[in-house]
Amino acid sequence: MSEPTGKYSITMPRDIAEAAKARSGPSGLSAYVAAAVARQVERDNLNELIAVAEAEHGPVTDEEIQALRDQHHQAWLQQAQGGPNAA
Repeated sequence: MSEPTGKYSITMPRDIAEAAKARSGPSGLSAYVAAAVARQVERDNLNELIAVAEAEHGPVTDEEIQALRDQHHQAWLQQAQGGPNAA
């Protein structure tokens, strides 16, 4: 069951509103804007989690990020080649 909706009035630059309207497709501008706001709320929540984690454990270094990217890339390559035992 979907959440109840409410009607709101917002103000935004006309060029952004027109671009959103042009891209909204059959679902309409309201659905497009609601999806964009939902994504922003998710990002805000993630940023809050990152801030809490960094306050407790310190910031993540560029080297740690690169090491994780490398691990992810290696795992992706292994999966693409049929698993870790593939030659």
